[in-house]
Amino acid sequence: MALTHFNAQGDAHMVDVAEKPPTHRKATATGTIVMKPTTYDLVATGQAKKGDVLAVAQIAAIQGAKKTADLIPLCHPLALTHINVEFKLDPKFSAVHCIVSVETIGKTGVEMEALTGVQIGLLTIYDMLKAADKGMIMKDICLLEKAGGQSGHWTLETPPSTHSI
Repeated sequence: MALTHFNAQGDAHMVDVAEKPPTHRKATATGTIVMKPTTYDLVATGQAKKGDVLAVAQIAAIQGAKKTADLIPLCHPLALTHINVEFKLDPKFSAVHCIVSVETIGKTGVEMEALTGVQIGLLTIYDMLKAADKGMIMKDICLLEKAGGQSGHWTLETPPSTHSI
């Protein structure tokens, strides 16, 4: 399989999407941050020193998705039409799951935007709680689903386990 981010000479380049028709594109990614039970309680009860951890992480995830082209060198800047960020608290495993869905009408997909949104959301949770728990673990970051474009619809066959480190 040829990798599209390399030209015939093997040099990195931004893929030319000029001739591709715009289509509705959507991607959903997920990731998890696992922490000590006492740290999890700070999130669940809203008692973190820096404020509402999940509200700040939600805005950060949205900003991360919007800024993907500034962070990943060969990503195209995209006009995103919708970003949804959801956090699910998991008291059994002292974890927070982040799910980011991104949409656009465009010539290239939004998988990187969804994945970047998840990472930035989880990193923000880490930043806001690191004084209480430097050993938090971010894991299972992956694309769950994408739709649109030439490759059509794709879904991850085996979603990540949410309870193992």
